[in-house]
Amino acid sequence: MPNPGLSSAAIESNRTVIGATLDTSVYIRALHFGGPATVIIGHARAGNIRVDISEAIVAETIRVLRDKFQWDGYSLQDVRGKLLALGNHVSPSETLHVIKEDPADDRILECATTAKSDFIVSEDKDLLRLGQFGSARIVSVRDFIYLALTPGTTR
Repeated sequence: MPNPGLSSAAIESNRTVIGATLDTSVYIRALHFGGPATVIIGHARAGNIRVDISEAIVAETIRVLRDKFQWDGYSLQDVRGKLLALGNHVSPSETLHVIKEDPADDRILECATTAKSDFIVSEDKDLLRLGQFGSARIVSVRDFIYLALTPGTTR
């Protein structure tokens, strides 16, 4: 049975689909502010990339939209469903303690490790400072768009 996160074009051409774990800040930018982060979401919807997500990332995104931006319950439920449908949902079994400054960032690393993501996309300075975690390269939204989504660039 084909992975529902892959487009038929990806399956037919037998090309490798890049896996990326997106930090909560990327989801907030795409959902509330728009801008370049929406490009990543569009590529995920089209099946050009695999977005890896965990319940902890969904819960944190929902919490921020509710508490900081006063999103209503209906909109939050809608977003929750869309995030789960968009991504490759993983359940990390390992608890990491890497980012001392913000332990919540460890949930991003746990998801990426479990999913074997190629990239972690973030605007968080603590994550970006790592540069790499396991096999995942940690990059900003703009760098990910350039490195992973722009034809002819080297990964």
